[in-house]
Amino acid sequence: MQVKLKVNGKAASVDVAPNTLLVHALRESLKLTGTHVGCDTAQCGACTVIVNGRAIKSCNTLAVQHQGAEITTIEGLAAADGTMHPMQAAFKECHGLQCGFCTPGMVMSAVDLCKHNPKASEAEIRQLLEGNICRCTGYQNIVKAVQQGQAAMPSA
Repeated sequence: MQVKLKVNGKAASVDVAPNTLLVHALRESLKLTGTHVGCDTAQCGACTVIVNGRAIKSCNTLAVQHQGAEITTIEGLAAADGTMHPMQAAFKECHGLQCGFCTPGMVMSAVDLCKHNPKASEAEIRQLLEGNICRCTGYQNIVKAVQQGQAAMPSA
């Protein structure tokens, strides 16, 4: 089946089997490997992308379900000149990552939270992070990164 999408601001068309997960279409067909496959059960959040303005876990949704959707992956957050998105910069500056495997999903979830709740409290940030698992860091620097990124993001 052919699925037409808008990915990171550009039109894309992928030929996929009807049972192809969105994460695999992004990684294998479009070569956007920043979206990671962690658990395949929507528990870890490494595969989080933004679809039509909302964060979703792309490992438990089929590519064909997103015909015509606008998708943003971690590769689509930075500016065209390579300047990092404020949330990406905050994760770097606050040491909110170690191995980096969970980071794309964490960043995408954090961007979504801050876009829809620009004044999220620490408790709300921690609640958001329950859907993203990090096996390397303590969550304190991740929370600090989300707070710093939130402060630097333009209000919608």
